[in-house]
Amino acid sequence: MKDFLRGAFVAATLATAAPFSAQAADDVTLQLKWVTQAQFAGYYVAQAKGFYEEEGLNVTILPGGPDIAPTQVIAGGGADVVIDWMPSALAAREKGVPLVNIAQPFKHSGLMLTCLKESGVAKPEDLRGKVVGVWFFGNEYPFLSWMSQLGIPTTGGADGVEVLKQGFNVDPLLQKQAACISTMTYNEYWQVIDAGISPDDLVTFKYEDMGVATLEDGLYVLEDKLKDPAFVDKMVRFVRASMKGWKWAEANPDEAAMIVLENDQTGAQTETHQKRMMGEIAKLTAGSNGALDPADYERTVKTLLAGGSDPVISKEPEGAWTHEITDKALN
Repeated sequence: MKDFLRGAFVAATLATAAPFSAQAADDVTLQLKWVTQAQFAGYYVAQAKGFYEEEGLNVTILPGGPDIAPTQVIAGGGADVVIDWMPSALAAREKGVPLVNIAQPFKHSGLMLTCLKESGVAKPEDLRGKVVGVWFFGNEYPFLSWMSQLGIPTTGGADGVEVLKQGFNVDPLLQKQAACISTMTYNEYWQVIDAGISPDDLVTFKYEDMGVATLEDGLYVLEDKLKDPAFVDKMVRFVRASMKGWKWAEANPDEAAMIVLENDQTGAQTETHQKRMMGEIAKLTAGSNGALDPADYERTVKTLLAGGSDPVISKEPEGAWTHEITDKALN
């Protein structure tokens, strides 16, 4: 009889506990800035290794692409959090989309200008009279600020630079339509190398070395959402798990690259390229625990305000970032 009663008690206890143990995870939708690649390895690692699950989260990762603007996606309610570069985010904020940076996994900038040595470009002053490929959609402002600081017009002519609106490829350099093009240390630069051009035949200028680097790949949410304690708690858990994913990816770059490949539904990425990309990405996330460095923010704002006759922002932003999430996530 005692055994029967003991069994009945255990069964009742389990039945009572079941609803709590089976409690549904909180949904989070993350919109990437670009297609599935090692640039976003930390999030895919957090998902694959169960770091999000440990935090009670069910995270959906939406790949980006040339026709997907993260700011538009979040403004339309299609994502809870987006990855974007700060120039784009601050421009959107000034135009009425109140984005707030809640975390900054990328400490360093990967943006650079890659030039053919045969074009005669050896130093920044040599850009005068040259055609230069520049990405737009918010990515042009570091270049415009740099040229403004050097006193080099961007309207062409022998004393200025002729700006070529560059697509997301390296064709203008390979076809010698431009002396220099925009590249990332982890992606397009290596596309140039893979196309058969030796590093010895190239000259590169890293924007960070030029003093005009802006922050890349931060996590942004809509300001009003931060008034909801439940949303804040969800973002705290999301950032904590994501940074755990990033640090794992830094320590295990090859394995992280393979996790990215497993999530590439297009089949467009290669193992060689993704492993190499992850190695370069790890250099950009190194030194960040996820919290935005105010000095890096101020440098970015200064660069954007100095972006020539048409700066990306017209005044110092207010409320564009917060430590509320990372303070809770990292302690």
